[in-house]
Amino acid sequence: MEVQSVNRTARLEQVTGKCRQQAIIVAITSGKGGVGKTNIAANLAVCLAAWRQKVVLFDADLSLANLDVVMGLNSRYNIGHVLRGQKSIDEIIHTGPGGLSVVCGGSGLEQLADLNEFQRQRLLAELAKLQGSSEIIIVDTAAGISKSVIAFCLASDHTLVVTTPQATAMTDAYATTKVLSKNHYPGHISVVVNMAESISQGRETYRHMASVAKRFLDRHLYDAGVILRDEQLNHAVRMRKPVVLAYPKANVSKSLASLARKLSSDLPAESDGKGFFRKVVDFFL
Repeated sequence: MEVQSVNRTARLEQVTGKCRQQAIIVAITSGKGGVGKTNIAANLAVCLAAWRQKVVLFDADLSLANLDVVMGLNSRYNIGHVLRGQKSIDEIIHTGPGGLSVVCGGSGLEQLADLNEFQRQRLLAELAKLQGSSEIIIVDTAAGISKSVIAFCLASDHTLVVTTPQATAMTDAYATTKVLSKNHYPGHISVVVNMAESISQGRETYRHMASVAKRFLDRHLYDAGVILRDEQLNHAVRMRKPVVLAYPKANVSKSLASLARKLSSDLPAESDGKGFFRKVVDFFL
């Protein structure tokens, strides 16, 4: 498989080393739907897991969760069952390719403010198991800038904003960046341009977004790369299989592996140690 041949650099080993106590959290988000965010999250996680890292793919879309479809999983239980105290986190985890752990999405997060202290602590204890037993957690948020989306992004160490060259996608991606900046998000914000017709078009899209963010937000946006439009990705979706596994030699697969490699080099050496899920829960209280 193409992704297995990627050189495991010393930087990646530092980022994902066993000495770290808290997993690094990467939120994958977008200002609007239909830009390929979930496919990027799934394939990015598969690439990292292929390097024998302990990776969790967490579906944080609480209304239109579909990671189970992309990953070809039959999900009976999801994070909603944990939120309601019906299942433990261990009981809802699915094992994906390369030992990747997948937590499927479900409704209920907005009810966090209604939980009593005992329920909150029990929930946090369950969710903390994920961050304590893994090295990287890839969080696939919902599209848009709802409260739950912003909560997951603000609690993460690194946020990857997905856009396309379309003006509407760029506008909504900028809106996401603006909200994070106004909330004093301390992590890195990277932009990946998906479904570009050419590398030059993708680069120009990134440069435009970075220029606007610097001018009006005084915020630096990191360049995560460009992914070209590729029909083989659509074939893989219909197969319910990540494209890096269905078509490992496809250009889109090579681009996704490159994205994983570049992102890993930009990750902090360690998480801030405050607890990702505690910060998410606190945001709702």
